[in-house]
Amino acid sequence: MNLPLAERLRPKNIDEYVGQTHLVGPGSIIRRMIESGNIASFILWGPPGVGKTTLAKIIANTANAPFYTLSAVHSGVKDVREVLDRCRADAQSMFTSHRPILFIDEIHRFNKSQQDSLLAAVEDGTVTLIGATTENPSFEVIRPLLSRAQVYTLSPLSDEDLTKLFERAITTDPTLSSHGVEVKSISALLRFAGGDARKLLNILDLLEQSTMPDSPIVIDDELITASLQKNPAAYDKNGEMHYDIISAFIKSLRGSDPDAAIYWLARMIEGGEEPEFIGRRMIIFAAEDIGLANPNALLLANTTFDVIHKVGWPEARIPLAQCTIYLATSAKSNSAYNAINSALELVRSTGNQPVPLHLRNAPTKLMDDMGYGHNYLYPHLYSGNFVQQQYMPDTLGHPTFWQPCANPAEARAAELQRQRWNPDKK
Repeated sequence: MNLPLAERLRPKNIDEYVGQTHLVGPGSIIRRMIESGNIASFILWGPPGVGKTTLAKIIANTANAPFYTLSAVHSGVKDVREVLDRCRADAQSMFTSHRPILFIDEIHRFNKSQQDSLLAAVEDGTVTLIGATTENPSFEVIRPLLSRAQVYTLSPLSDEDLTKLFERAITTDPTLSSHGVEVKSISALLRFAGGDARKLLNILDLLEQSTMPDSPIVIDDELITASLQKNPAAYDKNGEMHYDIISAFIKSLRGSDPDAAIYWLARMIEGGEEPEFIGRRMIIFAAEDIGLANPNALLLANTTFDVIHKVGWPEARIPLAQCTIYLATSAKSNSAYNAINSALELVRSTGNQPVPLHLRNAPTKLMDDMGYGHNYLYPHLYSGNFVQQQYMPDTLGHPTFWQPCANPAEARAAELQRQRWNPDKK
């Protein structure tokens, strides 16, 4: 079976590796690790096609250590346990001088319990972990695991890198060489590849497969454009463009530009984005950026998410467009977002402060004897269903987290709070 060009051309050692010179160039951190054989745990973060898996395989080829791989997409808890058991056996073997290395592709797909099981093995030295992810590890990887694995960021390949890869392909690959390659222009090839080595090699594969056996492969801008029909780099739902376009969509909503938001929505729809992904981001946006200025936005976003499950494409484009325009034209507030972040910061800096006794329940006589629930004032027994009392831990006083934004809804809520807590203050 003829392997894809990307597999046929995959580098076997660090000197064949193209791009990411900040990580693999002379004297760089990962090159030093590979050359010394002392591999520390790390996570590779970057868009598809920039060399994450290739780098792991180079380490596998050169490291003098047992090497195991898992795909987070296809591996369950049972698979993780089995691999870790083999790693423990290797780590205790008298025939192994280096810790086993475990490579996990798409590590962000592992849930918390799976990541927790990895943490123990990394902590006790059972395994050296190498992870690869297209998602921001700060959001997708648990903090204890991140603290034990350095994160290295990989960038899209430059045109110079892609050109070097292209030249290697047409000069060293036997299949391409058997045709012969006539190069007129590679501008379109580089543009369509968009910094992704795999895309570039897949395009060359497509051109080779569509060329008659006795004819040369012609690399020409017009021919490449015609062969691809649609620009595959204009939208890649699994690649960097995916993140750029959803970022532009959210920023257009935040900037109250319904036309720009609808444009980016159309780009996502035309590119084949999953409607659920768009719907989820709308729900988050409604809470984070509109919030209390218009609480109905969250209700509409959540309803839109339900509706697109019921109708599917292409009809789902209509409620998505309706919600997009509503969110873009709505009043904006991030006061709830800022409030919870401020509260989390205080919690992390002050630890687990005790709950005041009067706020605690007393389901047992012992708790009642200890004063649980004593002196609690039931607000519904008081005028306006409100009475002043201490609700924060006694040690913290009463810090302010919620700072209302300048919009009518929050102005009304803020005035009601002022009347409740500071009735004498004008």
